[in-house]
Amino acid sequence: RIRLRGKGAPGERGGPAGDLYVVVHVDAHPVFGRKGDNLTVTVPVTYPEATLGGEVKVPTLGGPAVTLKLPPGTPNGRTMRARGKGAVRKDGTRGDLLVTVEVSVPTSLSDAAKEALESYREATAGDDPRAELFQAAKGA
Repeated sequence: RIRLRGKGAPGERGGPAGDLYVVVHVDAHPVFGRKGDNLTVTVPVTYPEATLGGEVKVPTLGGPAVTLKLPPGTPNGRTMRARGKGAVRKDGTRGDLLVTVEVSVPTSLSDAAKEALESYREATAGDDPRAELFQAAKGA
């Protein structure tokens, strides 16, 4: 809401003009969000990219895409920073682009992919990511 003093309707009986209030609504961008001077974006990655590491192209607002390096073992929800790729500040410098990684789970698999995942499940059968959760719940 912006107030413009003296730019409203003329006052009664020759009085001074009133104030004009301008209400501004900003629609959300379909890809980018904002946190202060920083822009935010969520980028889907595959399980192999998150597990083994790799390079991911990320769109920027009004500029060329940037390439981020995912380190091996990148967890779902990790936020990475692309410096200087955010919103323009009043002083002309730019904020950062905060990139959140979201591991994409496929809804359908080919027979070869399903077989590879079954083989992976067998190879990692002893690893239980919930073991510490249950121990902590028991107070151990």
